[in-house]
Amino acid sequence: MVKAEKVWKSFGKLDVLKGIDFVVYPRQTFVLLGPSGGGKSTLLRCINHLEIIDAGRLWVDGELMGYREKGSALHEMKPRDVSRQRAKIGMVFQRFNLFPHMTAIENVMEAPVRVKGVDRRVAEAEAELLLTQVGLQEKLDVYPAQLSGGQQQRVAIARALAMKPKLMLFDEPTSALDPEVVSEVLDVMKRLAREGTTMVVVTHEIGFAKEVADGVALMDGGVIVEHGPPNEVLVNPKEERTKAFLSKVLA
Repeated sequence: MVKAEKVWKSFGKLDVLKGIDFVVYPRQTFVLLGPSGGGKSTLLRCINHLEIIDAGRLWVDGELMGYREKGSALHEMKPRDVSRQRAKIGMVFQRFNLFPHMTAIENVMEAPVRVKGVDRRVAEAEAELLLTQVGLQEKLDVYPAQLSGGQQQRVAIARALAMKPKLMLFDEPTSALDPEVVSEVLDVMKRLAREGTTMVVVTHEIGFAKEVADGVALMDGGVIVEHGPPNEVLVNPKEERTKAFLSKVLA
């Protein structure tokens, strides 16, 4: 579902990603761990072409993201073609980014109606089902300002799922939440993992990674330091940098 090959990304003179390689297969949950500034969020944004890579290749669902390849040359796609690619990728950010003037159900149904041209009645029924699945069936007509952080993030997840994406990206979805509501969001993500949703998740929630991840990678300094199954990387890491990171996170 996702393949990165020698991906480089720089901001000015700062190299943020330095030749990243990894593969995520359909129905897998892949977790990116590591210290702040290690390149995790940038990599996530590169996957859906919110950030344009400087070298290498990124494929999603067999398609080269943002480019067409002719011979050995890459030609950047038109914005509408990139938007078509992004439509099959859902992304949930640290901040919820809900439309404040729309109710929960209006937030969820907006993109299917506007982008895909789904009939409003169909979109509304599907949005109600999604909000019910994330435990918000009693908050359909409530505005974001009246919802807790955990509730807003669950609306954001439902909104991403409304586009029926083939891939879900989560950028530290619990980092802005109060500790007592983190489990609300993690429970939804665990259910998605059990149902076979393909996910790439940036998080510091080690318990979540141990429970549901098929693969885990530690990123630091723009490189993948170590990667493998969670019972290896998280329980018996080989690299000293991984051991040091985990000792601080689990302390």
